[in-house]
Amino acid sequence: MAHDFEQLTQYARSFTHLTSEDEALLKEVGATITPHLKSITESFYIQLGLIPETQPFLEGRVDSLKAMHTQWLESLFTTEFNASYTEHMYKVGSVHVQVQLPVEFMSGGMTLINDQLIPLIINLFGEDTDKCAKILSAINSATGFSLLTMQQSYQEASIAEELEKFLKISGMSRVLFSNLAKAYNN
Repeated sequence: MAHDFEQLTQYARSFTHLTSEDEALLKEVGATITPHLKSITESFYIQLGLIPETQPFLEGRVDSLKAMHTQWLESLFTTEFNASYTEHMYKVGSVHVQVQLPVEFMSGGMTLINDQLIPLIINLFGEDTDKCAKILSAINSATGFSLLTMQQSYQEASIAEELEKFLKISGMSRVLFSNLAKAYNN
């Protein structure tokens, strides 16, 4: 399925209010924040480990997941939130579907991440309340952008997976299904 990642980028921006000023601010403060991101990742995986339902998804993979997670966190402070980033996060969402990660793990995980980032930002930039607020808003927009993009792919991949199951169970061909869908819509 071909996707218009530029359109999805604009769609995600419309919900998250991620602006070019936010991106510039994230890059500006990135050098101060990134040395702390490994500890944010460590705390994140400790918290996930306390949730029994996450165990099957973590077993034997924690070290590689931590490395990918830290890279993603660092990218929030270095990347252009453009169609390439959107496509990458879309694929991350698709991988979550493939491993059958419950969708609430993504939004819950983003909450855990932001819960760790908020006190860090206050500690690092709290003396300048205006700048601190702008940084927190930019981080919220960036993590929201990432989450929305992953959830979009998750939704589409889940629907496609269900359609494949239906076609297999019913014995209906994709062509017949498409023709029936077109006839129904007319």
